[in-house]
Amino acid sequence: MPLIIPRELPAYNALEEENVFVMHRARAMTQDIRPLRILLVNLMPTKIATETQFARVLANTPLQVELSLLRMDSHESRHVSAAHLEAFYKTLDEIENERYDGMIITGAPVEMMEYEEVDYWPELCRLMDYSVTNVYSTLHICWGAQAGLYHHFGIQKHLRDKKVFGVFAHRVTRPGSPLVRGFDEEFFAPHSRHTEVRRADVAACSALRILAESDEAGLHIVSTDSGRQIFVFGHMEYDKYTLRDEYGRDVAKGLPIDPPKGYFRDDDPQKDVVFRWRSHANLFYSNWLNYYVYQDTPYDLAHLTALHSGK
Repeated sequence: MPLIIPRELPAYNALEEENVFVMHRARAMTQDIRPLRILLVNLMPTKIATETQFARVLANTPLQVELSLLRMDSHESRHVSAAHLEAFYKTLDEIENERYDGMIITGAPVEMMEYEEVDYWPELCRLMDYSVTNVYSTLHICWGAQAGLYHHFGIQKHLRDKKVFGVFAHRVTRPGSPLVRGFDEEFFAPHSRHTEVRRADVAACSALRILAESDEAGLHIVSTDSGRQIFVFGHMEYDKYTLRDEYGRDVAKGLPIDPPKGYFRDDDPQKDVVFRWRSHANLFYSNWLNYYVYQDTPYDLAHLTALHSGK
């Protein structure tokens, strides 16, 4: 089944060229199917690239998914045109009375700041509170995962001695979880962050379960038993060349950065990238949509019940 996005969204043409099944809303309305309503809260400055990355993994399932985009109204985006935001993005005020089957809160390049120093932190907290009553399952990514654990469970983030940067091997620690159903015992995923949530802090929280982790990169997938709050510290949605572009950007700025580990062939930046996380990325998002959104969410979202907060 297709992903439903506006025909004018740049991701539409990009995915269509990749032979990904996308459908615009006018055509979707002719089908007698209730699509899953997914809200992407895009905190990344690279709005269009991030839209396309998440649209790609959400489109690779047998379910019909309608993707909506949300931005922080209290933050001025400088890397995308105001016309793009006006055409395709909503604000929390505009959707506060709506309900969604699923929500994705992306990462953001603010991890070195204290949460309360981020200019949109109060608005994001309001959004995370909104998710408790108006969203069936919320997926938090990278800094979004750290922010979600801090807001809902009071778990702090910590600065790493060195940036976690590259593609790392992970092991599944709870193979019975539907989120990792079909995963190999070892799988790969990209990480790009200076901070971490410590394993001991998560293990001490009775509401949380560790589903996958890495000896080098640390925690990767954490979830509540219900799957209504999921926290992913890596970037399975990343394109083949996203880490390469991040590395080139930092080198151009003269920042102290090592090449991403386990990413370039033979760890040589002059060679091509070894793309070895795509299949598990597609499987993870397919599992999320199927087992924690489609199978459990009420057909009529007016019957959505509130999630008990971890606070």
